[in-house]
Amino acid sequence: MPTLRPDSPDTDHVERVSMLFKSLSSPVRLTLLIHLMEGGHTVHELVDHLSVSQPLVSQHLRVLRSAGLVRAESVGRERVYTITDEHVSHIVRDALQHVTEVHDGPAH
Repeated sequence: MPTLRPDSPDTDHVERVSMLFKSLSSPVRLTLLIHLMEGGHTVHELVDHLSVSQPLVSQHLRVLRSAGLVRAESVGRERVYTITDEHVSHIVRDALQHVTEVHDGPAH
């Protein structure tokens, strides 16, 4: 196994990045993030967008919250979920762009 260069991230950072990608490994979670890139949504709104059950959406939102990718704010009796910062949006956009370029070829 290759050793990390001195200017490379330490193993703790590599492990945390691995956990980040693991949290992005579900199509449902990625779809949730894509909807949240448009702005904040309640669980009920996300259920309507994805046409999946409320418990499933809540479960995936818990994973995303644990990974630090989304946050929830109480607004009245509901919780509004938003992406934590623009880094999350960039990661998702870059991944979508990468897949598009690999599948369709580079844009000219």
